[in-house]
Amino acid sequence: MSAPRFQFGLGLFLALLSLPGLAQNVPAINPAQWAPELRAFAQQDSLTPPPARPILFYGSSSVRKWETLQQDFAGRPVLNRGFGGSRFPDALYFFDKLVVAYHPRQVVLYEGDNDIGSGATPQEVFQSFLAFEKLMQQKLPKVPLVFLAIKPSPSRWTLYPKVQEVNRLIRDYIVAHPKRLRYVDTATPLLGQNGKPQPQFYVSDSLHMTPAGYKVWKQVVGKGLKK
Repeated sequence: MSAPRFQFGLGLFLALLSLPGLAQNVPAINPAQWAPELRAFAQQDSLTPPPARPILFYGSSSVRKWETLQQDFAGRPVLNRGFGGSRFPDALYFFDKLVVAYHPRQVVLYEGDNDIGSGATPQEVFQSFLAFEKLMQQKLPKVPLVFLAIKPSPSRWTLYPKVQEVNRLIRDYIVAHPKRLRYVDTATPLLGQNGKPQPQFYVSDSLHMTPAGYKVWKQVVGKGLKK
């Protein structure tokens, strides 16, 4: 029997209903598929208590696979709570459990990559970002949010125009609301002079990044982190 599918939690549902055009199109998700990763997070927390008021990295596999995060930002209380394959609906659903519960001093978000890969339109991804930002305002009103631009990748290169449109929409919104929001360009540094993704930054699946790719991200992301 397949895992049961659940609707969004109440907080997310209310946030989405307040956004134009989304009230009729709230997708169903499957929270049960993330149970192993949530258990792993709980075990990590019991074995090694997370830092107080961490800089919380949240989102999909590009966050989860950042295995050098702690050494890359040594001396800063970073905490990785990325779960691979997630989309914005998943990030929103687990907002209370994986973001609010840690009382972060800053949230660094990478999401939208898999949404575009699954067929979401740029406008739908942008609306999901607005829903996430609304939850930040409601539940973590004093906590700044950093959005990491959706990266280019060879395996999804045909989708890059949509990725660029999402990045543009979110960047323009953040520029207009700079008080608690910050946009970090983690996309164009991965492109070569020919305007295409540089092969040395991607592993064999042509989607996820090599240590060299994360080294690039370390340089650009570090500038946006709180002390």
